[in-house]
Parts: sequence; C-alpha cells; structure tokens
Amino acid sequence: MARKAGKRDSNPLHYHLIGIGGTAMASLAGLLKAAGHEVTGSDENVYPPMSTELERMGIPFKQGYRPENLSSKPDIVVVGNAISRGNAELEEVLIRKLRYTSAAATIKEEFIWGRHSLAVAGTHGKTTTTSLLAWVLESAGLNPSFLIGGVAENFGTSYRLTSSKYFVIEADEYDTAYFDKGPKMWHYLPDTAIVNNIEFDHADIYRDEEAYRFAFARFINLIPKNGVLVAGWDSPITRQLAPKSFAPVESFAYTDQSLPPAGQPHWRARDVQFSESGTTFIAFRSGDEWGKVETPLAGAFNVRNVLAVIAAAESIKADRDGVRQGLRTFTSVKRRMEVRGEIRGVAVIDDFAHHPTAVRETIDAIRQKYSGRRIVAVFEPRSYTAQRREFQNDYVKAFSSADEIIFSSLFHPERYTAETAINIPDMVRAWESSGKAAKHLKDADAIVNDLTPRLANGDVVLIMSNGGFGGIHQKLLDALQTNPAESLTPDGERRP
Repeated sequence: MARKAGKRDSNPLHYHLIGIGGTAMASLAGLLKAAGHEVTGSDENVYPPMSTELERMGIPFKQGYRPENLSSKPDIVVVGNAISRGNAELEEVLIRKLRYTSAAATIKEEFIWGRHSLAVAGTHGKTTTTSLLAWVLESAGLNPSFLIGGVAENFGTSYRLTSSKYFVIEADEYDTAYFDKGPKMWHYLPDTAIVNNIEFDHADIYRDEEAYRFAFARFINLIPKNGVLVAGWDSPITRQLAPKSFAPVESFAYTDQSLPPAGQPHWRARDVQFSESGTTFIAFRSGDEWGKVETPLAGAFNVRNVLAVIAAAESIKADRDGVRQGLRTFTSVKRRMEVRGEIRGVAVIDDFAHHPTAVRETIDAIRQKYSGRRIVAVFEPRSYTAQRREFQNDYVKAFSSADEIIFSSLFHPERYTAETAINIPDMVRAWESSGKAAKHLKDADAIVNDLTPRLANGDVVLIMSNGGFGGIHQKLLDALQTNPAESLTPDGERRP
C-alpha cells in the first residue's frame, strides 16, 4: 500500500513506471526517488534529455515493453496514460494481478494527502502559472514542493520534494489512465485552486464542450469550504461555474467587462505597460492597491497569470515583499515564449501554443513585447485539436495579427479524412485574400530553406508546436549563422 505524505520513515516501496520516458512520468519518478522509494521503469524509446535525466537521478529503466521487465516483482506498477491494452508489459501486470495504479493517483497518495494543495487548472497557461506560483512561494520563504508539466527555469527542474506543507501542482484535465478516463486534476485534492480559463480542447477525449465543462465543474466541487477558488473572470465558462464553488471565490480579470457591480472581479491590473524587458502594472483588489508588479513576462494573458498567482499567494498569507520579489525574478518556463537565440538581429522564439486561443494570445504577446518588429508565425499542426476541421476558422482568425504565416503539413495526416482535417491550402488562400503573406511547406527543413534568405534584422520568428517540430529552432539558428542576410531595396524593402 502507498504511504500517506509525510510518513517518510515508513518502509520504502518498489515502484515500477510503465511509460517512464514522458516528462510527467519521469518527474513522478524523481519525486518517488526523493521520497526514499526504489524506482524502475520502462518505455518504448527513452532518449535525451529524459534518458540522461533518469540516469542522473539513478533510476534504471528498460528500453521496450516486455514481461521480463517485471521480474523484480515491484510493489506497485504505475501505468502511464499513454499505455493501453495490448501492451506486453501491461498484459503481464494484469495476468499476474500485480498491484497497479495511475500517476495521478500515486501523486495524491504519496505527496498530496496531509499537505495544502495549490492546484493550477485551466485550458491555457497552466505550466507558466504553476511555475510562477512555485517560485513566488519560494521567494516568500515557504519552500514548496511542486510538480510541473515543464522545466521551471528558476529551479532548473519540473519537480521538487520538501518538508513544506505546501504542494504546488499543475492540474491537467487530460485523462488519467486507460482504466480511469477521468481527468488527472480530479485526484489532486485542491485547497487553493486556480481555474484561469475554460475553453473546449482535447477533442480526442472529450465528446463535446459539455463534457469538458463538467470536468472543471467537478474539479471546482472538490475544493473544501475552507479553501479558495481563484477564478478567471475573462473566461465566460469559468465565470458561470465559479458561483457553484463551496469555497470562497477570488476572481481576477484583465479586460473591462460589462458586468453589474456585484459581478466585477476582485483583482485587476491598472497602468499596464509592455516592453521588450517585460511588463509592469499596479495590482488592485476591490479598489485597494496591492502594490506595483514588475515581471519579465509579456502579454495580456501573463498579466492574468500574475494576478491569479497574487490572489493564490494572498489566500495563504504569503509575505508580500517575497511575492513581489518572486514576480520580478521569475525566469519563465522552457518552451513558453522561450527566446532560443537572436542572430543577424532575428529573434527565434519557441512556444508550446497549439489551441487557437493560445496561438492568438501568444502572437498578441509577442506583438506587445516586440513592438514595431515584423512577426513571422510558424506553426506545426501536431495536436489533435490543431489538426481538426472544426477549429479551422478559429486558426484563420488566430493568426491574423502575424505579418507572415507558415504552416507545416499535418503531423499524422493518415488519422484524418478530407472532411475531418483542417485544409491548409484553403487557410493560406484566406490569409492571402486579406493581404497576408502565407505559405504551406512540408516540414522543418523546407521551412528553414525557404525562410532563412528572406529574414532581415528586426524580424521575430515565433515557432509554435507542442512537439519537437523536427528540431526547427536550432536548424533555423544554424542557417542564420551560416547564410548572409538578404539584400534589401534602396527603400529598405525586402527583395522578392
């Protein structure tokens, strides 16, 4: 049986993780190791940087799924949510009736029971907000444990286990395991819950928006009366669900809403100023000034993220000076508006955005941060959402504020029909008809070859994908380094 959090003097268990190569499972492996357990694992193809990280942690793993990987007779097998029936190792678990569970349930049993859970949910912005909250609480002297779906650059890791009573966790709405199709976030016992926004996503596992809304409604219903719901008032669905919370609600918003006085958000930002160095504003709660905020983060959506973090920190009475220090010194998350390099005056930026709303807000944030510079938006339609026809018009609108748009081909075209997949040539024609430069190119290499000669000093290339995108970021930087800048006309225009 799994032990309750805090009882680290109990006998250690042997956990075996099937699917250990993913970021979330490898982070869980690190937490279990830090808690004193023996940890092993297996995966189809574990490669750097995850393989080297597991080796650094001293966690042995097997390449490939085989029954003999279980010969050490683990106490508990953790089955990753990408593992399904037919997997040779999973079938051996079921035949031998080994005790098995999910990653989310393990996190709850091992690390959240007995602690104050600060769970960050929402369609967009979870990873950045979770990382920012963990760093702010660290700066306020609260030494939190955390588990994040990305590498928090301030900590240099995606997880940490401490003796603190606070545990900060990214509360993902994706399904838990093949035997538990409910969202992971239902396992995380939220005391302080942030729900930043709710907008239909993950069409591969949610049949419609109603099912997606229900996942968040139940998450909100889990917060105890002595907890707090920090709710994003700019999201209509969040605003509709929040009043059903049994816990007090701390609302926040960036935009001006046409709402009655009783429905106005508690937390607002005033005098917002964007620049290449970051963002400043004055935070207010119900008309009372909380203080001046300085953050290196950019964009309206990050103002919302910061307000959510301030409200959550206030709910546990974190030291305000420490909170402000954390906001000022936050260094973001890998793959969230991450500047991968600047060569020949061309900035190459990597971002995880793939939902139309995330794409739109990321482009807007880049526009605010790099005012006056030409923005080339490069996109890999890789996620299920990004390749589905029902989101096509939303993508056309989402990219409209970029100066040039380049789409690669679908990541798995064989999974879709002409009726279910986005039609990229139609999208290109729609952008061109509005006077926008747009292209459809096969892959990363084709994009780098086409784009490199045309880039000039001051351009910003925003590359968006929720995968590796064929290593396009480094390929583009290398090409910029070795190829001369394009020639310009006497009037400073790009030559065709």
